[in-house]
Amino acid sequence: MKKLTVFLALVSAMIVSLSFVSEAQTMNNEQSLNARQQSIVTIAAFTASGDMENLAPALSGGLNAGLTVNEIKEVLVQLYAYAGFPRSLNALNAYMSVLKERQARGIKDVVGREASPLPTNKSLIELGTEIQTRLIKGPVTGEVYTFAPVIDQFLKSHLFGDIFGRDTLDFQSREIATIAALASLKGVNAQLRSHFRVGMNTGLTEAQMNSLVSVLKSKVGKLEADNAAEVLNKVLSNQ
Repeated sequence: MKKLTVFLALVSAMIVSLSFVSEAQTMNNEQSLNARQQSIVTIAAFTASGDMENLAPALSGGLNAGLTVNEIKEVLVQLYAYAGFPRSLNALNAYMSVLKERQARGIKDVVGREASPLPTNKSLIELGTEIQTRLIKGPVTGEVYTFAPVIDQFLKSHLFGDIFGRDTLDFQSREIATIAALASLKGVNAQLRSHFRVGMNTGLTEAQMNSLVSVLKSKVGKLEADNAAEVLNKVLSNQ
């Protein structure tokens, strides 16, 4: 009986211990970006800055972390809206070289799903307005849109309709890419501030945002990370 009691006590202790480990792992997952998300940060940052030397290993790292070929392709295509066609095209060319090199080494990367067809029961501007309003959590207004209404049309119909309307990536992944890209560009802190807010609207936590900044610091650069941290702190202090 005594041995049975001791055995049951040990089993109980093991269950409690495993419970604490599981809870700690869950908390840790909630407090940091996962490996796939961290890879999006580095890929987007190096694409935006035009750092091809560091982009190549970041692309391979993303594939190794579980991003599909099409998911990474989607990140690189989206970033033309923020960093311009030249940077996006350079990144896509670098990506093709990485894929060819991996294929030559016998690595079979998962291609992943293609984007679903866009809805046919609404126009692109209707779809984009719907997505933009959902992400911003309200209608978007501003003097600049009155001054140049066409930029509002382009944002709604093209950026949020054509691009964000593609479901190859979820909105969180798109915002992680956008934030990392903006953090790597100079003179766009107003937009970076807005996208930190949008990122949190998609469900990214404060801890995950801080994790994004940590990835920038450890894998991209101190200047980019320090600037992103300053902007993020201002956003958080105004909540």
